[in-house]
Amino acid sequence: MPLIDCTLIKGYNAATRRLLSERLTDAACSAIGADPNLVTITIKEVAPDNYMRGRQQRTPASAPEQPEQIVHRYLKAMEARDLEAAAIFLSDMFEVICPGNKRFKTLAEFTKWAQPRYRSISKTFLSTDVSFQGLDATVFCHGTLSGVWHDGTDFANIRFMDRFSLTAGLITSQQIWNDMPMAASGP
Repeated sequence: MPLIDCTLIKGYNAATRRLLSERLTDAACSAIGADPNLVTITIKEVAPDNYMRGRQQRTPASAPEQPEQIVHRYLKAMEARDLEAAAIFLSDMFEVICPGNKRFKTLAEFTKWAQPRYRSISKTFLSTDVSFQGLDATVFCHGTLSGVWHDGTDFANIRFMDRFSLTAGLITSQQIWNDMPMAASGP
């Protein structure tokens, strides 16, 4: 039964402390096979005037936006076709890879390629999973697509899965898998 003590500079909000506790619990479970109900996390807070690093007193930095939040905000901007808003989430090295191994370096190229495929599209998320390697993150989203074909007919319940890679809070790649080609060709 692991007991993990964590010491932080006082000042992180409750949501950040809870997220840290959840992630430490997950790390213990994956590393040693512990049941999450048997993992205990305690957070002790130190007043900033009682904390020094490098001969300087410190205050806590703001917690970064979480990778799944970045991905969902990016996808919301893409759904609205607000490419300018979507672009703020992208690294200079961004690449999107679509079914058929179609690769695009810009959102303009990607949306131009997608434009003849449907009139509008939206995603309903069934799950979002995140994993970390240091400061890099991988986010998997899966769910269903719905929208309108170019002939005006509706479509719904088309499966999709997207895999995002993020570095330093920016999306470096988006890989897309979905059943759109099968749905477009009919039953």
